[in-house]
Amino acid sequence: MRKLLSLRHWQQTFVRIFQLLRSKNVSMLDKLIFTIPVFLYWVLPDVLPLPFLPVDDIAVTMVLAQWFARRMETKYNIK
Repeated sequence: MRKLLSLRHWQQTFVRIFQLLRSKNVSMLDKLIFTIPVFLYWVLPDVLPLPFLPVDDIAVTMVLAQWFARRMETKYNIK
């Protein structure tokens, strides 16, 4: 729990995401698997009145970022 509340942890996660999105080793499909759902979640709640989405946009982005970073680093043996 302490790690989830650490700003340093999330800073490192987003630095890893930026590096993975810029990497030529990571396929475009894998990059789109992260960026499209995040983008849609940021846009759709504003366009459609969806009352059953109580999770904040940044929280969803943070969870997906952590998942994406772990998955891509494991898949492509990065780090």
